[in-house]
Amino acid sequence: MKQLKTLLLATALIIGSVSFTTAQSKVAHINTQELITAMPEMKAAQAQLETLSKTYQTDIQNSVTEFQNLLKQYEAEAPTKTEEENAKRGQEIQEKQQRIQQFQADAQKDLQKKELDLLKPITEKAKAAILKVARAQGFDYVLDSAQGVTILADGKNLLDDVKKSLGI
Repeated sequence: MKQLKTLLLATALIIGSVSFTTAQSKVAHINTQELITAMPEMKAAQAQLETLSKTYQTDIQNSVTEFQNLLKQYEAEAPTKTEEENAKRGQEIQEKQQRIQQFQADAQKDLQKKELDLLKPITEKAKAAILKVARAQGFDYVLDSAQGVTILADGKNLLDDVKKSLGI
């Protein structure tokens, strides 16, 4: 009787460990930053952002040059003008400087918004491709190793498979 209990206990332990082993999840990892950087859409988005940034920089530089020229002119003419005219010109200079600063802030916000608008479909496409490849290969979880840290050394790296899926 005692041997039967021991045999049943051993059998239960073996069945339990086998079912625990098969119940474990399959895990893979991918560097999403590397994937997104390799996508042709990202290169096009970066070129678009760079062009927009250069346009804003040119506009800002032209405004600053115009401001500096006006400031020099007003400073040169100040001794020949009345106090009232100099005060009015000082106010104009301040307003122009504020407009330049506001334009810089608006340009920065616009660049950030444009970047988000351009990156959203790219990241969604990458996520969909990762999900498709992971499901096709039977993975339950895919961890992102974009921070330069290998999350799971034994897990499969899906980067090459996802790139192939995207035609990169």
